[in-house]
Amino acid sequence: MRVSRLVSWILRRLWAWARSHADIRSGSRAARRFAAYGTGTSIAFPPATVFGEPWIALGAHTLVGADMTLTAGMVPGQELGSGGPLIRIGDGCTIGRGSHLVAHRSIELGDDVFTGPYVYITDQNHVYADVDVPVGRQWPADDPVRVGDGTWIGAHAVVLPGVRLGRNCVVAAGSVVRPGAYPDHSVVAGVPGKVVRRYDPESGWVPPLRSDAADGGGSDGAPVDGADMAQPEV
Repeated sequence: MRVSRLVSWILRRLWAWARSHADIRSGSRAARRFAAYGTGTSIAFPPATVFGEPWIALGAHTLVGADMTLTAGMVPGQELGSGGPLIRIGDGCTIGRGSHLVAHRSIELGDDVFTGPYVYITDQNHVYADVDVPVGRQWPADDPVRVGDGTWIGAHAVVLPGVRLGRNCVVAAGSVVRPGAYPDHSVVAGVPGKVVRRYDPESGWVPPLRSDAADGGGSDGAPVDGADMAQPEV
């Protein structure tokens, strides 16, 4: 029993040390494998799956949570050519733990993009062109994804290939965002995701926030009540 407790204590201490010191930080040998790795950027320990680093570029002061899947290409070691990074994450981003960025063509996150945990973003999807062939055996289709500066993506949201989110958008938790262009300052919610509120420079939020409706307008600030912005909450 004493030996077992000692081993358990040692393992816990080692795990705590690893969590504090084994993240991928700017300037480390692991960071140098990436196409770009900005100052002050870190991928927390432990990651889930990371490969294709020469085709992944991270900006400065970006934080990536633990248990992250960050992959470029189909398999580790795949040669993806000289066309530049397949994944670009801008400056000042925060990617929630357990999230997935799975790229085969292009995923681009602008500056100051924040996500909750367990967000899934991919630029590739299965097709069902031939009904006589199992879906998993048909060659998938690729479509680039772009997430604009300042956008927030709530927990467990899915961003599908071909999505182009504008600047300062909000994606509600649990939403599935379909391919297409979403204007700046859109609030997207639901399965499938739809624009449930947007900001117009002249008239403010459309439809109005509850506080605006109650006082006849006059407040054109950003919404602060998640329940008022969209359902489900972000």
